[in-house]
Amino acid sequence: MNFNPQEINTPCFVIDESLLKQNLDILSSVKKNTGCKILLALKCFSMFKVFPLLRQELDGVCASSPHEARLGREEFKKEVHTFAAAYSENDILDLCETTDHLVFNSFAQLERFKDLVKKRAKELDREIEFGIRINPEHSEGATPIYDPCASGSRLGVKYANFVKAINNNKDIIGEVSGIHWHNLCEQDSDCLERTVKAVESKFGEFIPKMKYVNFGGGHHITRIGYNIKLLERIVNDFQQKWGVQVYLEPGEAVALNAGYFVATVLDIINDKPDMDIIIMDGCVPAHMPDVLEMPYRPNIVNSTNPDELSINTTESEENSYKKEQYIYRIGGLSCLAGDVAGKYAFKEPLKIGDKLVFTDMAIYSMVKTNTFNGIQLPSIALVRKDDKRVEIVREFDYSDFKNRLS
Repeated sequence: MNFNPQEINTPCFVIDESLLKQNLDILSSVKKNTGCKILLALKCFSMFKVFPLLRQELDGVCASSPHEARLGREEFKKEVHTFAAAYSENDILDLCETTDHLVFNSFAQLERFKDLVKKRAKELDREIEFGIRINPEHSEGATPIYDPCASGSRLGVKYANFVKAINNNKDIIGEVSGIHWHNLCEQDSDCLERTVKAVESKFGEFIPKMKYVNFGGGHHITRIGYNIKLLERIVNDFQQKWGVQVYLEPGEAVALNAGYFVATVLDIINDKPDMDIIIMDGCVPAHMPDVLEMPYRPNIVNSTNPDELSINTTESEENSYKKEQYIYRIGGLSCLAGDVAGKYAFKEPLKIGDKLVFTDMAIYSMVKTNTFNGIQLPSIALVRKDDKRVEIVREFDYSDFKNRLS
């Protein structure tokens, strides 16, 4: 860590600019070696304070709503791609002001809105290209809630419906500049390789009609051990084979391991013979809801997972290790019984006032925060890469809670 947690007023998200730069250097190398374009997925990371740094290497943003698209237009100031499962007419009119590539989830929505978009874009003297999201019908995800290709998915046009739409209106494919898909979640490039083969086998006849193909997100490019060489080969082979521009739209890879959530121990409850319970000024459902949605157990600096102590250890080694550890169940201050981050082991006992530093909290957690129970929203801080100075970017108060209500 490039900051002292004891100096942080909590709860607080702390983003490290130098760690963002490390990720950007990797993504920049991928761009250089392939000629692909890389977009920031705003649904994952939307801290516009660091957009000037990100846009030095990235080509733009992908948005999931008119609000995200407007943020991308106003603050990132480069390409804006927008996809949503469906648009209202008001959404379309808003997006005509901000987006460059409007991706539809069905041909019916494209048919419904294409003339309106063309008319409004002409009035605004803007160019807006249309895309279609396809469903490769090829699952790689292990968690159903995050698998857009799971049975019954509402996301993307399946091959049979794609062909049916074109047979009903052979001119409609001429309206489409790009194909988009998304089916990965925190995965390596071998998953992409299998997905590309599935797409080519189903949709290959339509790819040459496109200007670009968007491979979506979920590529864990900046994770240690990710097979970057395979990714670059896949992109290069695809572009050479089909004569299209490839886009990637990672969110996690941009800010992976670049941020922390810092909380303070408020109380310690003795619950023998089970384990002591820590109550922190953080709140899992309000400040890091993905922990419950995924679910997963976030890492805390200077802690271990007591549930993993038995792996490759003898009983005597495990008992000896446990005697040297202080094990706690760590939870938040809300009324939700399940407001628990997990069990953690520390080499020293925790005390009231100690800081807990959760890692890899730049992605999703910041954009998903809420005011459940009226709990204080975390502040946002930035560790500057040049001088390691901690800058408080934003603090929240009662008005932020009240103004969301009526």
